[in-house]
Amino acid sequence: MGEAEDYRIIFAAKSTSDAAFSDSFHVVGVRERPAGLRVVCDIEDGEASGFSTGTSDADPPDAGAVVPDVNAAGLFQQSPGSKDRWKFPFRWGVFGTVEPSVAEVSVSYGGASRRAVLDHGWFVASGLLQSHVAKAPHIQGYDRAGKLLYDSDQDKYWP
Repeated sequence: MGEAEDYRIIFAAKSTSDAAFSDSFHVVGVRERPAGLRVVCDIEDGEASGFSTGTSDADPPDAGAVVPDVNAAGLFQQSPGSKDRWKFPFRWGVFGTVEPSVAEVSVSYGGASRRAVLDHGWFVASGLLQSHVAKAPHIQGYDRAGKLLYDSDQDKYWP
């Protein structure tokens, strides 16, 4: 996977989940080469744990112009099945890859909409939840003319 200095951090946020320690952070790091390589981990007391890795080479062959990272679930939901134990406010995040034709990505979650940041083939959005949300974030990608290129409601791979 390479060394830490080979990665660029595109998302880092203090963990606010029901199981997180007060000094825990979620971090997403990406590499330019090979393209699409990413690492998601938690940092607790200065130590990395809970690694999740992947590459865009593993995307489905029918992937669209926007590909939300399915391993981002830990960034937008607390422990599965813990609906009654969620702690608020809850900082959430979602990220994934975008093709060059994508000029804008919008993310709706928990009653709020966010314009994602686009960065060298990646998108990232985040916000704060004040109450439990049962669905995954709704993600849409548009070209420069405003034409819809991607809608997560039509993506069979996105929950």
